[in-house]
Amino acid sequence: MLTKNIRLKGFGITKNKKKIALQVSKKLNFYKKSRLINSFSENYRFDFNNNSVNKFKKYTNFNLIGMGGSSLGAKAIYNFMKPKIKKKFNFLDNLNSRNNNQKNKDQTVNIIISKSGNTLETIANYSSLKQKNKNIFICENTNNYIKNLANKLNCLIINHKNYIGGRYSVLSEVGMLPAIFMGLKPKNFKNLNYLVKNKFFIKSLIDSVVSTSYFIKKRSIILLY
Repeated sequence: MLTKNIRLKGFGITKNKKKIALQVSKKLNFYKKSRLINSFSENYRFDFNNNSVNKFKKYTNFNLIGMGGSSLGAKAIYNFMKPKIKKKFNFLDNLNSRNNNQKNKDQTVNIIISKSGNTLETIANYSSLKQKNKNIFICENTNNYIKNLANKLNCLIINHKNYIGGRYSVLSEVGMLPAIFMGLKPKNFKNLNYLVKNKFFIKSLIDSVVSTSYFIKKRSIILLY
């Protein structure tokens, strides 16, 4: 096997484990109060209400247009839960994407996501779609192209929080709104409080930090032969 040619030096527990454990605990308590981490918990309030999104639940076809973190979270959920999802989702997340999932264009909802509101690939992909589709726009509350376009079209605009980056957005409006349309419940994804209280998770986290810290200090992570 490949691992026969890899030797790890110093992997495991160091004398500083107790000190690192204390630092990790302090960091967890600090981040539990942060706005970003709050989006992972059930306490997070979405920038939409049931009345504004319920009218879209009757549709069976959806285009999700976004790049990187704006689409990867929802795409992962859809691919993982696909056997249980009755709706059809098409992800336009690069310039070679194909809009090939709807025969009846009037029965389709476009979900256009761009934190900055100025992502050129997202704008280009949206422009390639039939404008008869229903549209939902998710972007920051700033003067940007996506927001201005949504206002012009009189479409629903959902605020993308400026403190939530794309790679961390799956449990915010960016990932949970598509999940709702997939027939899934956001609360089932919100397990932060459980993880923080789970001793096995905390121990694994501490051990990972300990090992990483050791490697950084020793500068001898992996030797290849």
